[in-house]
Amino acid sequence: ISAITSALATEFWFFIVARMIGGIGVGASLIIAPMYIAEISPPKSRGRLVSFNQLNIVIGISVAFFSNYLILKLTNSDASWVKSLNIDSQAWRYMLGVEAIPAILYFAFLFFVPRSPRWLALKGFEEKALAIMKKASGEEIALEEFKAIKDSIASNAQKSKANIKELFMPAMKLVMIIGIVIAITQQITRINAVFFYAPMIFEQSGVGVDASFSQAIFVGLTNLVFTIVAMWLIDKLGRKPLLMIGLIGIVISMSVIGMAFKSATYSLDREKITALDKKVMNEKLYLFEDKTFESDKEIRQEIAKVFGNDINKNQENAIITKAININSTLVLFGIIAFVASFACSLGPVMWVLFSELFPNRLRGLAISFAGTINSAFSFLVQLVFPWELENIGNSNTFFLYGIFAIIGLIVLKIYLPETKGKSLEELEKILVKS
Repeated sequence: ISAITSALATEFWFFIVARMIGGIGVGASLIIAPMYIAEISPPKSRGRLVSFNQLNIVIGISVAFFSNYLILKLTNSDASWVKSLNIDSQAWRYMLGVEAIPAILYFAFLFFVPRSPRWLALKGFEEKALAIMKKASGEEIALEEFKAIKDSIASNAQKSKANIKELFMPAMKLVMIIGIVIAITQQITRINAVFFYAPMIFEQSGVGVDASFSQAIFVGLTNLVFTIVAMWLIDKLGRKPLLMIGLIGIVISMSVIGMAFKSATYSLDREKITALDKKVMNEKLYLFEDKTFESDKEIRQEIAKVFGNDINKNQENAIITKAININSTLVLFGIIAFVASFACSLGPVMWVLFSELFPNRLRGLAISFAGTINSAFSFLVQLVFPWELENIGNSNTFFLYGIFAIIGLIVLKIYLPETKGKSLEELEKILVKS
């Protein structure tokens, strides 16, 4: 519904409502899917199986990059069918509309998914629960786990329905600290900003629109490959070592990108000025000829002084993109290293930990709470990112991301225990203090 109505929207308010409908659907599946997978998985392979959720998200991102790139290429085609379908002038509608295809497939495949055995046991359907666990884990492990589940249910039998106030009780202090910190760290290191604004970042590193979309596809493929690496390592190496390695990689890569933009200069010669699009071209641009600016912030201030209100953001960005002199290979390396570091740590490990940290009785509520914080920071990051680029500059923006990663690294190093190989009921005894 969201994909189709987004593509057909003719009013801004209608478009926003359409995107919000999609947000509700994605938000629900993001939170419920890892919880469900954890509840049906045997302990020894739970990390890898929960990571499939992140793998599918990454595949979706990669497919979206390819899809958008192909649609973008079609806009330059002279084929009559491209013009008759208005792809050349309404490409964004097609970029959004194709979302309907995976959504329909997801909906259809859900009819083949059994209910969570822990949920069935909680509701009194013990035979059905045990049958599903035997299929998933084998009889011996299933019987052992099922006994632990029954003991956990019995110990909570006298307790009332889960209440959000319980998340803030002293017994939940450790798991909530870990859950909230990792939820914030995953977004505040700006992974979604990198994905959503990858073409803009590459453009600001001095390459053309076409090349920047190609490099954005490369970012998606890197994310895919290193998510698979994380799936291979998560039940061998463990959750905490992966997180520590990934966060160190994020700090280094953000520093590399920051240094690349810090050393960049901005200048326009006559050749660059005449090469600008006619929509940008203006006689006032010759006032910039052969002047050199030391930062993107400095040239933005000069553009504002010379043009005042006679220039829009797209025109301003086109001038800056043309003016920049930067080691674009270093920027590409930094972003690829960042994506690789994220994909083998914060990306999959957060959802694995969400599915493991919280007690059975409060798991749904706690994951929903932590997931809401994660989504809220995702929204804020994407909202603030363009403002950051404009007001504090490219280099300082990426240095700031590195600082946030260091804070997350320190907190998680102190508080996060290793959770691999333990049943959900064992982890509840270790992490939730009576």
